[in-house]
Amino acid sequence: MAEDRGAHRKLDGLRATEYDYLDRDRHVYLDYTGSGLASRSQLRAHYDRLSSGLFGNPHSENPPSAASTELVDETRRAVLSYLHASPEEYTVVFTPNATGACRLVGEAYPFQPGAQLILSTDNHNSVNGLREFARARGAHTTHIPVRAPDLRVDEAAMVKAIESGHGPHPRLLAYPAQSNFSGVQHPLRWVELAHQHGFDVLLDAAAYLPTNPLRLDVVTPDFVAISWYKVFGYPTGVGCLVARQEALARLRRPWFSGGTIVAVSVQADWHWMMDDESAFEDGTLNFLSIPDVRIGLSWIESIGIESIQRRVRELTGELLTRLTGLRHSNGRPMAWIYGPLDTRDRGGTIALNLLDPDGVWVDERRVATESAAAGIALRTGCFCNPGAGESAFEILEVMVGSTNWGARTVDEYLDRMGLRTGGAVRISLGIASNQADVHSFIGWVEQTYRDRPATTEGLAPRLRC
Repeated sequence: MAEDRGAHRKLDGLRATEYDYLDRDRHVYLDYTGSGLASRSQLRAHYDRLSSGLFGNPHSENPPSAASTELVDETRRAVLSYLHASPEEYTVVFTPNATGACRLVGEAYPFQPGAQLILSTDNHNSVNGLREFARARGAHTTHIPVRAPDLRVDEAAMVKAIESGHGPHPRLLAYPAQSNFSGVQHPLRWVELAHQHGFDVLLDAAAYLPTNPLRLDVVTPDFVAISWYKVFGYPTGVGCLVARQEALARLRRPWFSGGTIVAVSVQADWHWMMDDESAFEDGTLNFLSIPDVRIGLSWIESIGIESIQRRVRELTGELLTRLTGLRHSNGRPMAWIYGPLDTRDRGGTIALNLLDPDGVWVDERRVATESAAAGIALRTGCFCNPGAGESAFEILEVMVGSTNWGARTVDEYLDRMGLRTGGAVRISLGIASNQADVHSFIGWVEQTYRDRPATTEGLAPRLRC
């Protein structure tokens, strides 16, 4: 308990110094699943590095190039160290983001007739898109359903699908360690089970890593997709694919580019790919920003990811309690929460819809505009996770065999599906969150929506879902 109090005091101190711009400008930031926040120390370190050295394109041997190469290599080592991944087993491929990491696996995985791809219904679209690579090469895709109300993947169905894997063909399982829709944390034990049945595993860690430790000496997925800006806010445009070297060697890229080849001939129609992670890093790396990942990792380590995890769990529990306790004057609930109502196996992401006194859904577009006007940063929609949204809104039966039914607008499409609203409201907590954020959000909801009838009057049409 004393340790927890000390950690909370430390985080409160950092809020007042490193993240002081939040309170100075009266921000209530509740979109950490969208992006983390950068500390002042990170930004100073970036400036100090660039102002004290000369750095050039790494694809050369001159001194500025060598300086960049060394910093990039140091960052690779820092990533592996942070994840407790042996450099003898794992390597780091730098990408623009987790989406870029997923694309690298999808385009180069040896899908073929007879191959299998298992996807959880709860996946970011960057993982959902793998099915297009599988379909194009004749592989079979299986989607494992998510069950309401907790929005957890049906474990019996997942185990059955994994255990049904057989034959010599390649098999890939892809799922998120934590849902970017509901905050549900899916079992990491599936990784080892999948390996026992001949599957490779792509673990999407983008939503999980900002507030949870991941040890690759304990859990050993073949591929891990990461967006670093979600962990510590800066730099944007840098993610990575952390891959087991043995698994990476089995991928076959469908093209080559600058930086990925040892030699190439136009006239002979021949090329020789690099034999390490460079074969997957197209063109010139973001060499001025990649070293900031090492700085960010050092920043997280100086605080302690376990301290951040405990803080976020406590604040999430308080939010869930306060939200479920919100009532209109007639006693009806003001909020409908998707996913678990407690903090067991869940992160600091909460998806919900607000309800009016008659139980009518408050349109998420109104919540978006009114929260923005109040200085509250949250997110609305389906969060690039349509499968979790379909499960949350219980429209799976409607979707089977459907197209857009001739609808001319997104609103018309939603009406034909019988949806009460076009999406959810997502609030998410992170490194700089505190109780004041929780109280401010709950107070705003009460003040703005208690006893207020829902209406769509004056709302702009939806452009996308």
